[in-house]
Amino acid sequence: MPQMRLDELLSELQVRLEAVLATRDRVHALLDAVVSVGGDLDLETVLRRIVETATRLVDASYGALGVVGQESTLVQFVPVGLSEAEIARIEHWPHGLGLLGLLIKEPKPLRLAHISDHPESYGFPPGHPPMGSFLGVPVRVRDEVFGNLYLTEKRGGGEFDEEDQAIVIALATAAGVAIENARLYEETRRRETWLTASSQISTSLLSGAGSDEVLTLMARRARGMADADVVAMLLPDEAGARLRVVIADGLAADQITHAEVEIAGSLGGRAFAAGEPCMVDNLDESDLPSVLAGPCSAGPAAAIPLGAVGAVRGVLILAKRSGRVPFSQAELRMLHAFAGQAAVALELAERRADAERLSLLEDRDRIAKDLHDVVIQRLFAIAMTLMSVVRLVDRPEASSRLQGAIDELDETIRQIRSTIFALQTPRDTASPSLRTRIVELVEDARGHLGFMPGLKLEGQLDNQVPPEIAEHLLAVLREALSNAVRHAKAFRVEVTAITHDGVLSLIVEDDGVGPAKDGRRSGLRNLEERATSLGGTFELSAREAGGTRLCWSVPLRQ
Repeated sequence: MPQMRLDELLSELQVRLEAVLATRDRVHALLDAVVSVGGDLDLETVLRRIVETATRLVDASYGALGVVGQESTLVQFVPVGLSEAEIARIEHWPHGLGLLGLLIKEPKPLRLAHISDHPESYGFPPGHPPMGSFLGVPVRVRDEVFGNLYLTEKRGGGEFDEEDQAIVIALATAAGVAIENARLYEETRRRETWLTASSQISTSLLSGAGSDEVLTLMARRARGMADADVVAMLLPDEAGARLRVVIADGLAADQITHAEVEIAGSLGGRAFAAGEPCMVDNLDESDLPSVLAGPCSAGPAAAIPLGAVGAVRGVLILAKRSGRVPFSQAELRMLHAFAGQAAVALELAERRADAERLSLLEDRDRIAKDLHDVVIQRLFAIAMTLMSVVRLVDRPEASSRLQGAIDELDETIRQIRSTIFALQTPRDTASPSLRTRIVELVEDARGHLGFMPGLKLEGQLDNQVPPEIAEHLLAVLREALSNAVRHAKAFRVEVTAITHDGVLSLIVEDDGVGPAKDGRRSGLRNLEERATSLGGTFELSAREAGGTRLCWSVPLRQ
């Protein structure tokens, strides 16, 4: 009997020694795991290493880390233990419902012998491998739930025990520290990148670089700072109802350039209207252009206004591929401050354009004054002198030549006055002036006529002629030049457009075959109807020297 009792005690001691040794080994493994998890500062690498270490410590077949985002949903899922083929067969990753959602709502350890036995279990998505035993533990970062560790299917068909749970809880605690360190490192690196980018932008602005160059640089640097896959710079259209992509950088950037999105109801529109950054965990939740959603596979997105509230000039939109970590509030604040420089770039570009425009107008005004006060007065004095000389000349041919010179001076004075009116007229580059459009029509006729028609423009054509009358004038000129090309057989064409005493007149003369004798053509009837509808007159006559004279006149005040 004593011998049997001694054998039992020795056997029990051996079992306990083996248990102590096993515990020692697991503690050593846990310590090694803690060191391993904290040995990297890249966040995504840290997350995967946490899952791999947890599955190895508790001998689980499968493991995953689900990152909890806004509205208590899973925004990132890091799986371990599945092959590429198995991952491809799964229809979709979990969204944070069912049993996984329970861990999000109640962040405390959960251990089950069979997943399907729990009332919150939703089952698995199509293509997901079967799993039995389950162990879930929350991962906290400074008392905030960052995500949950999910471990399933313990090898050998057994269940996860209390010791497994304790080890995973300890690992989750160390993982929270590693995640926090990785976050702090990324934030520090991001701030350094932000300072470097801000310095580059400031240098570009001070060096006088164009707005497109500065905005392109900002888009590229913003994408790097936020680690986004694609970034787009959107500016409002003239109507203020839509946002148009003017600059894009990153994944499939060429596909989204010039894309448009409605301001009302869209993510970019919300940021544009409110003047505050906003984001979504999934691009499907916003009304961004489908061309932007396509390259990013419906991932997280953020919209950053360019400028302060009440003075927003555009929107910077950044997006990531599906499955990546959403943008943090710290990133949004940093990007918002950085995007303020884009507003400064646009403001500087506008002010620079205004300054150049003002300088041009001042130069034009100075030239107009010089022409009026100096050139015209001198030409007028020369003409007066010649007129006094005409009376002293006895020979008719000499007198005729002097009179011709006087007429040429008068014509030159009229042309200079017309030029002065043109210089003093403000020009809108978006809509060409009437003078510009007349010149374009005359120059276009050159190729068809074989020579350059003469052109005289007198009076304040750009200031006094209303747009509707200007359109009629251009249509009449177009028809007159077309007739000269098709029917006149002319070697010379003179075009004169003049405003005088409230009347706009267009005169087109040529040295061709003269008016047709077989009646008026429909085109000429249209010219007469245009003049009549405006209360004016139309006359087509033969010139004494041969050719045709077309005169179309309408009052400027209807």
